[in-house]
Amino acid sequence: MMPSILVTGANRGLGLEFVRQYAADGWQVHACCRDPEASTDLSEIAAGSDGRVTLHALSIGEAGSIARLARELNGAPIDILLNNAGTYGLKGFAEGGMEAQAFGGMDYEGWEHAFAINTMAPLRLIEALIGNVAASEQKKIFTISSSMGSIAAPPGGHLAYGSTKAAVNFVMSTLAMDLRGRGITVMSLHPGWVQTDMGGSMAPVSPQASIAGLKKVMAGASLATSGHFIGWDGNRVPW
Repeated sequence: MMPSILVTGANRGLGLEFVRQYAADGWQVHACCRDPEASTDLSEIAAGSDGRVTLHALSIGEAGSIARLARELNGAPIDILLNNAGTYGLKGFAEGGMEAQAFGGMDYEGWEHAFAINTMAPLRLIEALIGNVAASEQKKIFTISSSMGSIAAPPGGHLAYGSTKAAVNFVMSTLAMDLRGRGITVMSLHPGWVQTDMGGSMAPVSPQASIAGLKKVMAGASLATSGHFIGWDGNRVPW
């Protein structure tokens, strides 16, 4: 049986590159995003995959949508559950979002939205699909975080985004302990500053390089490294 991975936020950026590389490796890929048919690139990958890439509509911030996905998957084993979907906030990084996350100018509605997507949704998805992960051979759960959520080395500013990533790191670290008895590996991942819509064109790391590095980290992950926060380059990131 071919290994399987479920990727959220699969229609662009890091998520799309995850789908592309795992599909090329012959994996069964469950690609999830709000409107799969609207993503030409994702649809093209699925069309050329001989059925290995399946598309699933998922609004990650909606509990009902997650429940529908769980029913759709119907207990199918998932070797890797990858929480990739995320948001900088209601105002994007390139849309003046930094000013809306600075002291004195905080967009509190945007902060609530970021917490719902970046922190609460990953846990809700894990709870809904934990049986699928437990039924697999590899039993691994990852969440794409960011070094901007590091309390040990905060970048300054970015209060909403950084705090949601720090919070999801706590969630993942706690789940690593809670799920260890079931043989499930849980880790947070830092993809680097990547050339995506969020990272911008000035970022030093390409999506291809970031995902290739993260795949090596994910392949080598085990219960011995469960609970760690690891970067795309294989180095541990300070909490």
